[in-house]
Formats: sequence, structure tokens, C-alpha cells
Amino acid sequence: MSLPFFSRALSALGSASSSPLHINSILAYSKGFLCSGGPGTVCMFEKVEDRELYKRGRNIKIPQDKNSSDSGLSEQQEVLCMCLSPSEETVIISTEKSQLYCIALSSADITKSDDVHFEFLTEPWHSSAITGLSVCIRKPLIATCSLDRSVRIWNYENNSLDLYKEFQEEAFSISLHPSGLYVLVGFSDKLRLMNLLIDDIRSFKEFNVRGCKECVFSHGGHLFAAVNGNVIHIYSTATFENVVNLKGHNGKVRSVAWSTDDSKLVSCGLDGAVYEWNSLTGKRESECVLKSCNYSCVALSPDSKTIFAVGSDQTLKEISDSQISREAPSFDVTYTAVAISHSGRMVFTGTNTGTVRSMKYPLPLHREYNEYQAHAGPVTRLVVTYDDQNLLSISEDGCLIVWKISDKESRGLKRDKELTYAEEVLITKSDLEEKNQVMLELKTRVEELKMESEYQLRLKDMNYNEKLKELTEKFIQEMEVLKTTNQVLKAEAEKQELKHQDELAEVIERHSRELQDLETANNQKLLLEYEKYQELQVKSQRMQEEDERQLHELEESKSQALEELTEHYEAKLHEKAAQLQQAQDEARQQLREFEETKKQIEEDGDREIQDIKIKYERRLREEREISLRLKGESGIMRKKFSSLQKDIEERAADIERMKMEEQKLKGVIKSLEKDIQGLKREIQERDETIQDKEKRIYDLKKKNQELEKFKFVLDYKIKELKKQIEPRENDIKEMKEQIQEMEAELERFHKQNTQLDLNITELKQKLKATEREMQRERQKVRDVEAVVKRFKTDLHNCVGFIQEPKKLKDNIRELYSKYVQESDAAEIVGIDADIQREYARQREHLERSLSTLQKKLVKDTEIHRADNVRVMQENVTLIKEINELRRELKVSRTKVHDLEVALGVERKNRKSSLADSRGNSVLLHSSGVLRLNIEEETARIIEMQKLEIKRLRDLLQSQDVTTGIRPTSVGRLPSLTA
Repeated sequence: MSLPFFSRALSALGSASSSPLHINSILAYSKGFLCSGGPGTVCMFEKVEDRELYKRGRNIKIPQDKNSSDSGLSEQQEVLCMCLSPSEETVIISTEKSQLYCIALSSADITKSDDVHFEFLTEPWHSSAITGLSVCIRKPLIATCSLDRSVRIWNYENNSLDLYKEFQEEAFSISLHPSGLYVLVGFSDKLRLMNLLIDDIRSFKEFNVRGCKECVFSHGGHLFAAVNGNVIHIYSTATFENVVNLKGHNGKVRSVAWSTDDSKLVSCGLDGAVYEWNSLTGKRESECVLKSCNYSCVALSPDSKTIFAVGSDQTLKEISDSQISREAPSFDVTYTAVAISHSGRMVFTGTNTGTVRSMKYPLPLHREYNEYQAHAGPVTRLVVTYDDQNLLSISEDGCLIVWKISDKESRGLKRDKELTYAEEVLITKSDLEEKNQVMLELKTRVEELKMESEYQLRLKDMNYNEKLKELTEKFIQEMEVLKTTNQVLKAEAEKQELKHQDELAEVIERHSRELQDLETANNQKLLLEYEKYQELQVKSQRMQEEDERQLHELEESKSQALEELTEHYEAKLHEKAAQLQQAQDEARQQLREFEETKKQIEEDGDREIQDIKIKYERRLREEREISLRLKGESGIMRKKFSSLQKDIEERAADIERMKMEEQKLKGVIKSLEKDIQGLKREIQERDETIQDKEKRIYDLKKKNQELEKFKFVLDYKIKELKKQIEPRENDIKEMKEQIQEMEAELERFHKQNTQLDLNITELKQKLKATEREMQRERQKVRDVEAVVKRFKTDLHNCVGFIQEPKKLKDNIRELYSKYVQESDAAEIVGIDADIQREYARQREHLERSLSTLQKKLVKDTEIHRADNVRVMQENVTLIKEINELRRELKVSRTKVHDLEVALGVERKNRKSSLADSRGNSVLLHSSGVLRLNIEEETARIIEMQKLEIKRLRDLLQSQDVTTGIRPTSVGRLPSLTA
């Protein structure tokens, strides 16, 4: 894009608006470029075809913020940066209020209006530093407040903004009630308790706590703490009474944390003190004071025994029993916030550089932590959600970041129990009544429109039928006329075809003759041209020979002239050298003369300088006196000039302002004149439409008189149809009762099935335990038999020494020491081992039974869920059948009415009774089919349940026969024998 055309486009942009513009960003694309054209506006410039010029197109404006109290502020945002997608489909802009907007260029090109609007890329964000952050237990909500005077409620599961409200003053602190239905916000003048309604944040109660920089609900939600300077006020959420005031800090309190059971409260402040309070009595139970440190945040471990505090001394302190048990250095950064997971295994800290650190607990001895760059400003608050899945961080840069907490393998932390969030919302009684009233009005309006549309449809059908008859007759006549004309045209076409064939034969003969004549003439021309070509070739050879001879002569003359020139210039060179020598001699003579004259001039100059110096010193003293006098006068004149300059500038500014107002007023006058002309045209059009409507009203009145005649007959028919509907509704009620009985019986069968499954698993476990006991006894018998066999062999060897008493005595002693003592020790060891094995067996059995019960619980919940789904599906099918019956009834009504309209009034009564009897027979037939289908379905379900019960009983009997063990009570272990 060349510079002149670009400046011309920008000058056009500046002339279009009355105020001076600041172009912060320009974005080029294939069709032209976009530029920020003042507050809240982006201008499109399109390239003009076949010229290096750009034409200004439509404007893209930032839309009004519906949730803002001052809707005009959003339109005054300056566009700072623009970005285009690679496909040139989407443009994204960022503004000075930290907002992101987007627009599709295709939609901007398609729209016919001059101005189009951006859309929010995701949600409207905070435009200033976020001061408060809080979460709740029963809902996945995040509450934030900011210095931009707004309170926002976010949903971290959907990543969406649920509620948003702006106030007149800045909000310093915020706390969500554990139920997620109330929010506590601290403003500069008061502390307000607000209800989170379905579409609004409405104030409910105000407390006289000024400049509340910290407020926290207890974990149970029955109490909340609010900080006012160095005093902590504790209020009751139910009665709003001030339960107790905690006084003890000498400086401002910066952070407050409740224990898990809400019996303790921990606070820290700028006075370097960390206090632990009893929330019931208001007494201070422990303290830890370090005056060299200004604490900024405090957190409490889940067991309420350890306190974590951070401050200005660049360490993370672990405090227990009023003593600092551990200090973890931060390595040249200052910790500004701290949070601990509800499992107690992770500690998170925020720094003044905008980073977030995560470390394990107990705190590591060395520098072991993970650090993540999060914000562009100091982190002001960290909060861990109650399921330990997410970490929330806010900063002075106005950003809220949701972090996913995971282990080293990037897996999410295991939840101890699955949290189910509440879906209830608050709504005031007046809003509910208003919405119900609107719903009733809309329903009545829908019914009226339905009746009116049906009536209009019937009228249109009648008119269209008449028109259709007229058109069919007209088209039949036109078809006959077209058939006759078609026959005439066919005859003329045959004549034209014969004529065309004759003319074509004549043209072919004439063309062949002309072709022969042209061939003979072209052959003669070719012979002449060939003779000319041979003559020109001879001539060109002759000219080439003559050119070569002239070139040779020119080269000889050139060499001769070159020799003459070299001789001439060498003679000139000798002459110039002689002249140069003579000039050098003259220069030396002149240099000697110059030195002599220079000495004389210097002596004369020194005398003149002395005289001039004396003269000008005298003049300098006089001039200094004059300058002092003039300086005083110039100071007075300068003051007068500055005051006059200010007056001139003020007048110029007034003139400029008046000119701008004049231009604005001219624009307003032009727009009002256009509006006046448009209103005049609209008045004329509306007068014409009023006349048309009056004619239409007159026609409708006539039709209304005719329709009132049919009303009496139709009312009678409606009464008869209502009488026919009542028995069908009774049938539907009976079917619903039958479905409820079937559901109760189905639940009873499920309970029996689960009880039988529990008995089966218990019997299987007992059978396994007895098998293991039997294996151990068999192993003992085998061990004893082996010992007896070894004893027999040793005894047989000992009998061989019966003739030698000494050897016999020694062998018997060895036998005794070998078998008797070892067996006793083995028996004692064996008894201890049996006790341990028995304990291990019982423990294993209990663990298995616990796991089976847990699996059963999961299976039962899945079965119940499947049953509920099935029952819902059956209910849906029944509702569909009911709707089909209603639809058939409605069709029958329309048929009756159509027959009454089509036929005459006198013949109508007799034929309508026939139609009613037919419609009734169809309805009875359909209801009979429906009843038959439901009875067949219930019988089939009962038969399936009976077969299932029989199968389970056979399975139990077969297991009892195979195992030979009687079923015992659930949860008891088989008897143990030593």
C-alpha cells in the first residue's frame, strides 16, 4: 500500500468524525484493511478495483454491556490491538478495559446496514485489579469482586459467567455462603449480605462495617467474620447479631481463616502477629508475634493443628503450638498468598512476581517445588476448591486463573467421595407470580391465536377450493386452444423444412464452384511470389559483400588516426611539464614575501587590539547598567504577555468548542429533517393501511354474522364430544394405577434378587474358607506321617545296638534330644503360627466380604438406575399414546367441522351424526388396541419375573446340594477349631 493513498484514507476517516481520533492499530487483509477509528469503533476500508485507492466501508462498533449500570462506558473503549485468523474469517480485538471481542468478516460483509457490532469472545471480564475471591461447597461457583465496581459469579465447571452486577462504589472483599445461595460483599461504606437470585444479585441486609477488606463465612455457614481495621467482628448468619468482637491486633488485619469444625479462628496482620481465637468465647488461645514481618496471608491445615503464614520476610512459616516450627525460604521473591489442599498433602503459594508455586506437605528440606508463571502482577489470593481438583488464583492484573491440580504423571488427584452439586436457585415471590401471570397470559394468547389460525385456515381452504375450480376450468380451455395452435404450427414447420432443404442444395452447389475458382487464383499467386523471393535472395548476397569491404576500410583509417593523436598529445605533455617547473619557482618567492608581511601585520594588530580593549571595557560597563534596567522592564512585560497568551488560548478553546457544538447541532438538524420526512411518508402509508384495514373489518363483520349462525350447532357437537372423552380419561387413570402397582412389584422383586445375591456370595466365601482349613489339616497329617516314618527308621537303627548298652544309651539319648525337644518347640511355634494364620485368614475374609459388599452396592445402584430409565421410557411411550389419542380426537373434531361447513345447514345435522358415530368407533377401536397392548405388556413382564425367580431358586438349591453347607446369617464367619 503506497503512502499517499494510505494518508488519503486516514484523512477521510478523520473528516468523517468531529472529534480528533487516535489510531492505535491497523490490520491488513486481502480485501483491504481495518483500523481503530476512535472510541469503540473499527472502520473497514475496501480496495477499489483497477485503482490504488481504498474506499471506506461500514463501521464495526463495540456493543453496549447490558449488565453495566452505565451502558455508554463500553462504547467508549479504545481498541488497542487487532488480530486476524489465518483463514481471514474471524477478527479478534482487545480494548483498554481488558476485554476481548470477535466478529466474523463474512457477517460484516453480508449485513446491509452501515454499522455492525462485535460480540464477546467468551465472557465480559474484570477491567481492574481483583480484590476478593471465594468458593462454596454445594455449587461449582466462584465469586470475585474488583476495583471496577463489579461483582461476578463464575461457574468453573462450564467456564461461564452466571451472574454479574455493577455497583456505585468499589468492592474490597467477598465471601460465598457454603450453600451457594448468598454472598457477603465488603464496600467502603458498609458490609452487605446479598441473595444470589436466578438472574440478579439483590441486597438483603447491611452491616455497619466500613472499609471491610476481609470477610469470610464459616465452613458451616452459621457464622461469618468481618474485619474493620484491627478488629474482627463475628456475626450470626441466622439472626444477624454481633456474636463477639476479637480485639488484639495493633495493626490492620490482612487475612482470616476458620478451622474445619468452626471452633477456631486464625488471623494475621501488619503488626507481625498471628493469633488463634476461640470463636465461641472470643478468647485468644495462642499467639506468635514477629514484629519484623508484615503478614499478608494465613492458612490452616485440615486438622487445625498447623498454621501457614506468609509475609514481607520472604519465607513460608509453619506455626504450631505458638512457635515457628519451620521456615521455608522463597529465594529472592516475596510470598503474597498461601493455600493448603483439603487433603493436607499440598501447599500452594503466590508471589509478588505473579508466579504460583506448589510443594508437598510436610514441607521439603531442600528447594523442591514446582513454579508456574501465572500473572503479570502480584498474586492477591489463592483458593483450593472443596474437591481438591482445582486451584484458583487472582492478581492485581485483573485476571482469574483456574488451575487443574494433578500429580507428576499429569493425573488428577483421587477424590475421597464424589461431590454432587445442588441445582436449586433463589427467586423472589413477586418474580415468580409475575412469571406465572405472564405464562398464563401467553397460554391464553396461544389458545386464541390457535383458534384464530384454525378459523383463518378454514376460510382460506374454502377460497382456495373455489379458486382451484376456476383455475382448472380456465386451464382446460387454454389447453384446448394450445392444442389447436400446436397442430397449425406443426403444419407450418413441415412446409418450412421442405423449403429449407431446397435452399440448402442450391447453397452447396454455389459453394463448390467458388471453391474451384479460388484454388486456381491462389496457385497463380504462389508462382509469382516464389519468383520474387529468388530475386531478393540474390540482392541480399550482393549487399552483404559490399558491407564487408566498407568495414575493412574503416578499420584501416581508425588505426592511422590513433597514431597521429598519440604523437600530438606527447608534445603537449612536454610543454606542460616546463610550465609547472616555472610556477613552482614563483610560488617559493611569493611564500618568502608573505612571511615578511605577516610579521608586520601582527605587530600592527597587537597595538590596535590594546586600544580596542580599553574602549570596549568602558562600553561594557555602560551596557551592563542598561541591561539590568531592561531586565526589570522585561519581567513585567513577560507577565503581561503570559496573561494575554492564556486569555488567547481560552478564547481559542471556546471558539473550537463552539465550532464542534455547531457541527453537532447541524448534524442533529439534518437527522431530524430526515426523520420528519420519514415520518411523513410513514403517516401516508399508515393512512393507506388504515383504509385497507377498515375495508377488511367491514368484510370480517359480515363473515362474523354468518359464523354466529353456525355457533349454536357447533356448541352442541362439542358437548357430545366431551361426554365421549370422559370414559377415555377414566381408562387412562386406571392404566396409570396399574403401572404404579407394577412398579411396586418390580421393586419388591429387585430387593429379593439382591438378598439372594448376598446369600450366594456369603456361602461361596464360607466354602472357600473351609477348603483352605481342610488343606491345612491335610498338610499337618502329612508332616506327622513323615516324622513317624523318620522315627521308625532311627528306632530300627537303634535296635541294632541292643547288645552294646553304651551305644544303645547314646542312641536313645540322641533320639530323645532329636524328637522330643524339637517336637515340643515345633508344637509351640506351630501354635503361634496357627494363631497368626487364623488372624490373617479372618482379616482376609473380612476384607473380601467388604469388597463384595461394595461391588454389590455399585451393581445395585446401576440396576436401580437402569430400572428407572426403563420405567421412564415406558412412561414416555404411554404419554405418546395418550397424545396420539388426543391428536385423533382433534382430527375427528376438524372432520366434523369441515363436513358442517361443506354441507348445507339443513342437511348438516343428519350427516354430522353419521360422522360422529364413525369417529367414535375409530376412537373406541384405538383405545381398545391401546388397552390390549398394555395388558399384554404387563403379562409378559410378570411372566419374565416368575421365570427369573425360579431360575435363582434352582441355582440356590444346586449350590446347597453341592456344598453341603446350610446358609447362615449374613456377616458371620465359620466356626474355628484349634
